[in-house]
Amino acid sequence: MRMEEYPSDLIRNFSIIAHIDHGKSTLADRLLEVRCFRRPHSVWKLRIDVGAKLTGTIDKRQKGLNKQVLDKLKVERERGITVKAQTASMIHKFAGHHYLLNLIDTPGHVDFAWEVSRSLAACQGALLLVDATQGIQAQSISVFHNARERGLKIIPVLNKIDLPAAQPDIIAAQVQSTFGIDPAECIQISAKTGMGVEKVLQAIIDRIPAPSGDESAPLKALLFDSLYDKYRGVISLVSIQGGVLKKGDKIASCHTRKKYDVVEVGIMHPEEVPTTSLRPGQVGYIACNMKESSEAHVGDTLHRAGEPVESMPGFKLAKAMVYAGVYPVDSNDFLKMEESIKRLILTDRSVEISRESSTALGQGLRLGFLGTLHMDVFRQRLEDEHDANVIITAPTVPYKVVYGDRSGNRTEIVSNPTNFPDITDSTARVKEILEPIVNASIIVPEEYLGDMMDLCFSHRGENLDHRYLDVTGSASSRIMMTCTLPLTEIVTDFYDKLKSRSSGFASFDYEDAGYQKSNMVKMTFLLNNKPVDALALIVHRSNEQEVGRQWVKKLHKIIPRQLFEVPIQAAVGRRIVARETLSALRADVTAGLYGGHYERKLKHLENQKESKRQMKRVGSIDLPQEAFLDMLRTKKS
Repeated sequence: MRMEEYPSDLIRNFSIIAHIDHGKSTLADRLLEVRCFRRPHSVWKLRIDVGAKLTGTIDKRQKGLNKQVLDKLKVERERGITVKAQTASMIHKFAGHHYLLNLIDTPGHVDFAWEVSRSLAACQGALLLVDATQGIQAQSISVFHNARERGLKIIPVLNKIDLPAAQPDIIAAQVQSTFGIDPAECIQISAKTGMGVEKVLQAIIDRIPAPSGDESAPLKALLFDSLYDKYRGVISLVSIQGGVLKKGDKIASCHTRKKYDVVEVGIMHPEEVPTTSLRPGQVGYIACNMKESSEAHVGDTLHRAGEPVESMPGFKLAKAMVYAGVYPVDSNDFLKMEESIKRLILTDRSVEISRESSTALGQGLRLGFLGTLHMDVFRQRLEDEHDANVIITAPTVPYKVVYGDRSGNRTEIVSNPTNFPDITDSTARVKEILEPIVNASIIVPEEYLGDMMDLCFSHRGENLDHRYLDVTGSASSRIMMTCTLPLTEIVTDFYDKLKSRSSGFASFDYEDAGYQKSNMVKMTFLLNNKPVDALALIVHRSNEQEVGRQWVKKLHKIIPRQLFEVPIQAAVGRRIVARETLSALRADVTAGLYGGHYERKLKHLENQKESKRQMKRVGSIDLPQEAFLDMLRTKKS
């Protein structure tokens, strides 16, 4: 495709931001979809269908069974969510001109907020998609403020107006009261049927400003994403801020100072389509001799070799919020599992990785994720794409441990419970423990307010506040609650309880709020007085009794009976907080004795007891892998 036909004033870069399940991927399909054909010089030309004045990027017949074109991963299609941000370029004829529209798709779940941040950096505008039946949700609010801070032009779009439960006028009033946007600016559509979608394309061209940039300026490209191809190496997605990038150019990185030869440039249409060049304001991909994914730093600035430029403000690297150990079910498969995880990380740079070992589970890896859904999606991708069979330990969060000694204070980040110090031991010199906290937002109908407040308080919520979202003040009004919650309280079953207590109506979002001092302790579990490091937990002092009792009862049900009596204990320091006893398997040693004095039977029974006591001293517990799979499914179950 000849990109010189599309100067910056004919380019619009935009993204779609929305809460999960508000129809974002369906709208992206409608924007891409219509019958089309090519001119002799390979430029796409529009053939308008009645009621579908869209861009002609894909044919309806090309979609097959995959209704969400930009949701390419198997896990995205199975779960109906967007995990990985995608890019697609479209050509739309309007007012006698062919416009190049670059759509940077975004996920909708809070765990993938980093993907959203990367996408917004390459845009000048965004479609704020709101479900006309559900109204504004928590994720919509947080992403809106993120886009507003970046100076993006926001176009409000009300989706699903074809449903009987749609209330577009009420939702438009919500948009005005929450975001300060005039209801007259809202575009009412049905992404499922295509109704009103042509108005969205017109609004994109009319309202979103064209990108700025000078072709004669030195090359300056923002690297906002990357993917890995096993044949070509790293494929970088870039937004050209200035200059022209062509095949054969020599480029360099402002961050690593390494130089590369560009072997291919193109746009995502929505699959890769090679082009002659990429020009200011355009978004596309480049393939060069970059073999290591670690060299593609998101937020990096690329420039022509020998013509250095000032680097653009980069992204903050994604900070892992949840950590878990990953072990192979068969310890002989560790190297295969490690290779599979490293390959998967090439397409998800937000995952942190380090090696660790466990006496119970053997050699494994410690992975850091952005949230529990991110962790679960990563596990499913590992199983789907690499056929791996793994055990994932209970999720933990990173704590700051402050040690005090004569030389001053020293702070360490601890994410593995095995490395957490025993604060009851005075020799450890632990001065204080800091745990991560988040500012949480919950949007819920008014009748569930009491249940939500109780849920937050039971999970150590503080600074609770609420306000009405609806201006009507009717009985069906919705409330937005805000509070401060410890991160460790929401990485387990908080979201499930939230949905259960609100009959599925509540939406939840959170953002990092730093650290605060807390009374956290390390809980260890002893089987026959021997600690099992893989089962160690970090819990709040107020919950130690409850958590300890839950876990020892569950262990008592899961662990198979041994030939000797096994005490199952939960301990904090040297103090036992809960205990269950697993009775021994006993053979009937008196079955073959007939008649005689009772002391004859007693002698055999005493010998059996002595043997059991000896086995208890020297015996080891047979803890099968199935027990860990069941135990480590959740932290509190």
